[in-house]
Amino acid sequence: MAHFAKISEENKVLTVIVVNDKDVKNSEGVEVESIGQANLEKNHNWPAHLWIQTSYNTHGNTHTSGDNSKAFRGNYAGIGYDWDSVNQIFWPPKPPYDSWVKDIATAGWISPIGDVPSLTEEEKGIYRYEWDEANQVWNKIDKRIV
Repeated sequence: MAHFAKISEENKVLTVIVVNDKDVKNSEGVEVESIGQANLEKNHNWPAHLWIQTSYNTHGNTHTSGDNSKAFRGNYAGIGYDWDSVNQIFWPPKPPYDSWVKDIATAGWISPIGDVPSLTEEEKGIYRYEWDEANQVWNKIDKRIV
C-alpha cells in the first residue's frame, strides 16, 4: 500500500490516505508517484500536484528497516506537517521555541545547543529534561516534585 499526503496550496498537510498498489504502479509493477497523483486527482477532486507520496516507515530521516537508503522524505506526513519541496521533507510542527531550527540531516527541529542530554538508566524514572528558552539551556527536572 502507498501513502499520500493531501496538501494545501500553502504546503500544509491536510490529511494522509492509503492508496491501493494498483493505483500507483505502472505496467511493469513499479510504483510511480505521478500515477498515484493522477488517480487521486480523478477520484478525490484535488489537484494532482497537491498529493505527495510519503513513507509510513520513515521518521527522523531513518527507515524502520534499519536500511536508511530507503528513508523517504524525512518523515511520514502527519496532519499539520509542512511539505518542503526544496528539501523533499515533511516537517513536523515546530516546537514552541523561537530559537529552534530545522535540521535537514534528522528531518526535525533542534535547539541552538543541540539534542537533549541523555539520562542514565537510574535517572530515567526520576528526571526529565525541559528546554528553557529564556536561558537557552536544558534543565534537568525532578519528576517526583509536583
